[in-house]
Amino acid sequence: MAEDLGARPWYGDWPVGVPKMIDIPNLSMGDLLRDAASRYPDDKALVFLDSVINYRQLDNLVDRLATAFHGLGLVKGDVVAMMLPNSHQFVVTFFACQRLGLVTTAINPTYKPLEIKHQLNDSGAKAFVVLDSVYPAAEKVLGQTKVKHLIGTNIVDLTGMSPVKKFLGKLLKKIPGGDMPQNALKFTDLIKTAPQVPQVAVDAANDLAVLQYTGGTTGTPKGAMLTASNLVSNALASKAWLGQDFQRGGTVGILPLFHIFAMTCVMNTAVATGGFQLLFPRPPESMLEWAAQIQKWGQGVELIMPGVAVLFNKINHTQGLEQYDLSSLTKCTSGAGPLPREVQMAFEKKTGALVVEGYGLTEASPVVTANPFNPVAGKERVMGSIGLPYPNTDCKIMDLETGDKQMPLGPEGVGELCVKGPQVMKGYYNRPDETARTIRDGWLYTGDIAYMDERGWIFIMDRAKDLVKHKGYSVFPKEVEDYLFSHPDILEVAVVGLPHAKVGEILKAFVVLKPESVGKVSEQDIIAWCQENMTHYKVPSEVEFRQDLPKTMVGKVLRRVLKDEELSKAKQG
Repeated sequence: MAEDLGARPWYGDWPVGVPKMIDIPNLSMGDLLRDAASRYPDDKALVFLDSVINYRQLDNLVDRLATAFHGLGLVKGDVVAMMLPNSHQFVVTFFACQRLGLVTTAINPTYKPLEIKHQLNDSGAKAFVVLDSVYPAAEKVLGQTKVKHLIGTNIVDLTGMSPVKKFLGKLLKKIPGGDMPQNALKFTDLIKTAPQVPQVAVDAANDLAVLQYTGGTTGTPKGAMLTASNLVSNALASKAWLGQDFQRGGTVGILPLFHIFAMTCVMNTAVATGGFQLLFPRPPESMLEWAAQIQKWGQGVELIMPGVAVLFNKINHTQGLEQYDLSSLTKCTSGAGPLPREVQMAFEKKTGALVVEGYGLTEASPVVTANPFNPVAGKERVMGSIGLPYPNTDCKIMDLETGDKQMPLGPEGVGELCVKGPQVMKGYYNRPDETARTIRDGWLYTGDIAYMDERGWIFIMDRAKDLVKHKGYSVFPKEVEDYLFSHPDILEVAVVGLPHAKVGEILKAFVVLKPESVGKVSEQDIIAWCQENMTHYKVPSEVEFRQDLPKTMVGKVLRRVLKDEELSKAKQG
């Protein structure tokens, strides 16, 4: 890509110290780990439940497990499913697969039997690494899959905990556990295998590395085919985006590694930078627990943290954080949904860390754009934007109706955001028709409605499928949500469109009030506020208070679930 402010207006605001183009080596993530281990053998690689594994140890564990997988007869291209929370085992299993050219598919540990069955069968998984405490859900359907090798592990395996402590912990229910069948292999036995990894030639640009299933918010989950090059390019671009002044430190892993956001921005980027991962098995009940870990493991290093608006908002509303030293936390990236300005500013004031909004999707490994950590001198921050395209990445806005006409720059040029770059998937697994609809001439059609301003900053309006037609007006639920987030009594909000015989669709807002506002504010008060602050066709016709909103494991609000509930009630009524 040549320097071209006409085709790529974002180059004019390009962040300081970040190359516009980076070289993408013909390597796998397994190779990147090997490189980090050779450079920083004695440095921390993983911190989990206060146990530390350095790069030399991690590399050795990966080799041992890869040798064991080879011994089971698993060969390049075979699929290994993992149903694991953030843990040492997740990282070791993932990189062992990458070293052999095996394909990983990560399954949400909260999935129910039919969801597990779908992913195992759709991916054709031959091996299944599963946490013992969540195995009962999988057990009900495992016999209906092609899995040949079942491998069980406990959450504290690899933490160095003594057998006695482990036994007592399970007995006292302090360590979650579960029974595995007799034919199950033990993860702890497999990593005793003497390391002798066979040489496997990986074609980074074409060989699959991951089958990453979309969350199912748009129907039956589909497997996005991500290559080694997709993953490596996005990890190296994420490293570059941190800037030349970033000191190799730690990445805080609260988001689940089975989700592509954390897989890339926590695990893979940490390895690309040679830093360590501070992993939480699940989001902490109290963010004071999080703060204690930041204080403990951030001494003398710089910490970064990928997160979502819900997480930042929870931190904002935690009392007592001032007791902890959070100064090591310097940079945060927000994704998997919009970041309300109020949440962003409050978090920065409370923690002193800079938080920038980015954008991505499973089909792009996932990062496409981000706001700069090091903006051009003299340029103000562009609030509300998902930022500028990543290195090596092109973006354009295409006409919503036909998809074949590029829209002009500026707010009047609203259309579908399309992406081209080395992180874009090969396609959907065994779904050629859907692949052809989604990827056209190398461009990924995201399904997100957006516009690009004259300087190349991109603003997401909404998902195309969530656009609401009210009395002939097009209404973006996200815009209404953004306004409602500025209401002093509202903690969380989701807006959906519901069918209406006279006006096409109406807006309904689901609101979680701040604890101190419960009982003091009515639904009608919220509607009256909207009438004062928004044009008539954006005002919700209905408001319903909720104690919480349905979310994915990453924290993205599931509008679809709320809409389906309402449609179901309407049918019954």
